[in-house]
Amino acid sequence: MQKFDVIIIGAGAAGMMCALTAGYRGRSVLLLDNAKQLGRKILISGGGRCNFTNQNIETSAYLCRNSHFVKSALARYTQWDFIGMVERHGIEFHEKTLGQLFCNESAKDIVNMLTTECDWAGVTTQLRTEILNIDRLEKGFALETSEGGYQCDSLVIATGGLSMPKLGATPFGYKVAEQFGLKLLPTTAGLVPFTLQPEDKEKYEELSGIALPVTATAECGKQFKEAMLFTHRGLSGPAVLQISSYWKPGEKISFNLLPELDFVEWCKTITHESPKLSFKNALSRLMPKRLVERLMELGDLPDKNLNQLGKGEIQQLSDYLHNWQIAPNGTEGYRTAEVTLGGVDTDELSSKTMEAKKVPGLYFIGEVMDVSGWLGGYNFQWAWSSGYAAGEVV
Repeated sequence: MQKFDVIIIGAGAAGMMCALTAGYRGRSVLLLDNAKQLGRKILISGGGRCNFTNQNIETSAYLCRNSHFVKSALARYTQWDFIGMVERHGIEFHEKTLGQLFCNESAKDIVNMLTTECDWAGVTTQLRTEILNIDRLEKGFALETSEGGYQCDSLVIATGGLSMPKLGATPFGYKVAEQFGLKLLPTTAGLVPFTLQPEDKEKYEELSGIALPVTATAECGKQFKEAMLFTHRGLSGPAVLQISSYWKPGEKISFNLLPELDFVEWCKTITHESPKLSFKNALSRLMPKRLVERLMELGDLPDKNLNQLGKGEIQQLSDYLHNWQIAPNGTEGYRTAEVTLGGVDTDELSSKTMEAKKVPGLYFIGEVMDVSGWLGGYNFQWAWSSGYAAGEVV
């Protein structure tokens, strides 16, 4: 039975970061994964360009039942630390919006960088390996795998959540937590498109492909000002993905369809300038024309000229356009979700090392635990930071 100081299960973002960090400390590290290639989720992220971090990392951008848990790791390995590694490898990148950093060329650049760093750190990587059994020893752990048996002093679980099962997502990490008596919090899909109630789907499905800037607001008061996209199944786009992580079944989401202006004031101004302009043509200067026409067909907007609108009607229109509400039927689920909300309860783990308090030598990093970030590089930064935190001590 081969012996290593550290065995890491899961060769994604968090697992690779943990492996190279531990390897550089002189630890013998075995990185195991059931997949055929390293970093599969990295490769498809950001439209194949990998939104690898965000310039504006802040703890408030993370959902976790213990809001203080993320502070230590994020402070000790920051976005600037990871950007420094990217720059050392000569990878060119750019800021897209809201501090989001993407590779200029390909997400492969990030996987190649991490692979190279793991090689330099002396990490042994083994893919296409199924974990059959894990036993706790007096000191450390014994693993039975499809490729033979291994022993280690420190065992790190970096197997992610349930999102994107096509990329190999499984509940493996949760089962390990349960095996060793750690508490799990209920899981659900996060950063995921909404599906609509049948009557709303019928109303809006012909708008598929139309996007517009909105401010989305959940019933808890959380807001995101980004783009919304109509789809065949419902609503998507950055604003919708962001707000989905704060939505609970049965609740409504409010959308300000004109987030950049005061509709009543705009109406006064444009009516004064062009009183005989149709309301449809005037509003189509602000919103996609197909959307305006559909809302008129549904009777939600009037087919009148501007000078035919009364004060009360203008106020009603303002309330409607600044507070368009939808009660989603649900979400598209783990199939298209970018993250999994919930998972291993962070109260079970050390915020400094990611070690299980009840099981010395057992660590959980990345998405497998109850930490989920906003869209825009926040989840990758958690992978880098939590992976580094564990890698420094295993």
